[in-house]
Amino acid sequence: MRGSIKEIRKKRCYAIEFKRELVRLFEQGKFSVLQLNKLYGVSSQLIYLWVYKYSQFNEKGYRIIEMKKSSTSKISELEQKVKDLERLVGQKQIKIDFLEEMINVAKDELNIDIKKKSSTPQSGVSSTKGKH
Repeated sequence: MRGSIKEIRKKRCYAIEFKRELVRLFEQGKFSVLQLNKLYGVSSQLIYLWVYKYSQFNEKGYRIIEMKKSSTSKISELEQKVKDLERLVGQKQIKIDFLEEMINVAKDELNIDIKKKSSTPQSGVSSTKGKH
């Protein structure tokens, strides 16, 4: 009885708007087929099929060739850029925390209020001084 059990494959049904959106993203060069595959979980073969079917630029008799190495290198470049930006944001946050702590130390220990309030009078230095 076990020998007659078959694996049932689930067939996914995608909306035409979704298919066209993926084709549009590919045509605009925002994502490669490999990137769309990873982002949306749609097979590369299916994406290529949609490109052939819904593309505004694809002519009959022409094949679309995409260099996989270039798309994988583009992914790694983007991942590296994200890491660099995250590191930079972390450094800026550390600097902000340090400066806020310095402001608190100046206020508590030295009685210097660095954060001026709007009611604080302006300094006595005049901008017209020396002009005649």
